[in-house]
Amino acid sequence: MSFNIALTGLAAAQKDLDVTANNIANVNTTGFKESRAEFADVYAASVFSSGKTKNGDGAQTTMVAQQFHQGSLKFTQNSLDLAITGEGYFAMAEEFGSQDYTYTRSGAFKLNKDNFIVDAQGNFLQGFPVDPATGDTTSVSLSTSSALQIPDASGSPRATATVYSSFNLDSRSQVPTIPFDPTQSASYNSSTSTTIYDSLGQPHVTQLFFRKSAANTWQVFGTLDSTRFDASGSPIATGTPATPISTFTFDASGLPFQTNGGANTGSTFNPLTLTNTNLSTILTNGATFPTNVTVNWRDEANTTNKLPTQYASRFEVKALEQDGATVGRLSGIDIGTDGKVVASYSNGDSTFLGQVAMVRFSNSQGLQPVGNTAWKKSLTSGEPIAGEPGSGTLGSINSSALEQSNVNLTNELVDLISAQRNFQANSRALEVNSTLQQSILQIR
Repeated sequence: MSFNIALTGLAAAQKDLDVTANNIANVNTTGFKESRAEFADVYAASVFSSGKTKNGDGAQTTMVAQQFHQGSLKFTQNSLDLAITGEGYFAMAEEFGSQDYTYTRSGAFKLNKDNFIVDAQGNFLQGFPVDPATGDTTSVSLSTSSALQIPDASGSPRATATVYSSFNLDSRSQVPTIPFDPTQSASYNSSTSTTIYDSLGQPHVTQLFFRKSAANTWQVFGTLDSTRFDASGSPIATGTPATPISTFTFDASGLPFQTNGGANTGSTFNPLTLTNTNLSTILTNGATFPTNVTVNWRDEANTTNKLPTQYASRFEVKALEQDGATVGRLSGIDIGTDGKVVASYSNGDSTFLGQVAMVRFSNSQGLQPVGNTAWKKSLTSGEPIAGEPGSGTLGSINSSALEQSNVNLTNELVDLISAQRNFQANSRALEVNSTLQQSILQIR
């Protein structure tokens, strides 16, 4: 019997050594979670045996339990490297469109040949669908998640629909004595320009000219690529006198009380609407302006101190913005703490591509290890509960960071010595038992 008891002790000590050695081997494995060998004694007795004199029958391994406490973060220069702070796992699919998921804390991701975000084994990182403009998540169910893909095409152009312009006109300016001519600087007092975009994303320079026509009254003229146009956006033929596209009348305090002959109410100014069909006739590249181009005499936020004014100070442009964009090239990928993946383009546009899917389990220690620092659900782990990063008990995501192994090397080396001593002690018990039996056999 003592042979068997010592053998169970040897087996338990060997298991402890194996687990400790595995922890030490993976001390630098990203996303690795250390394990702990847990043991229990073996006791067997019949109903007729005396419990007071019965000794135990050895030791057994009850579980190799993984410890899922947080590992430290290592920051990198790769925005696709992701680390979870708190509870949660990334959902990975071995094949595109598959719903046979594995779960991992290792966020060393990269792009494959089709620009999908994958891990070193080629598994696809899953993400929730979002609204491309607002980033609002439309579903947080794993059944609706899909592989996250980074577009490699150029961003689509966006034709200009609104121009915002605000300024201060110098009240000390004199009325020009010659008719307006955009090529003659003496025919106007001030000018400014902005770039607008047609349906193909090609830029066009729009210039606004400000000409004082009387005390407190100003006229605004416009050109598109040096071609004059009237208040409807129609081109003005060469040799035809220019007509103003807008007129401002200011009161004695320098604030406009009339725009295009209409009274201004507070911060509301009569906008200028250039008809898209008329404005498109100026273009020569086959493009159009899909919608009317509205010129609002204010900034986009309608800020009070950026309204058009006429003060005794130099001409100043307070706001000059427009909402169009040319064709853009992909310039960067950002992933926020909420897992939102945003593509930035060289034309200033940004698009939400998706949201990194995260899951949690009722019993993480019940997960079944499958290698490559990944796990699968089991009966004891419970079903995966999906959600947005940072919501509920789910942790947040750190971009350009990796979660390191949570193995404490100092503790493991101490455990290694302890397991070795335990193995030696059980070996000694076998040796002593063998000596005793040899002595008995030699009795005559």
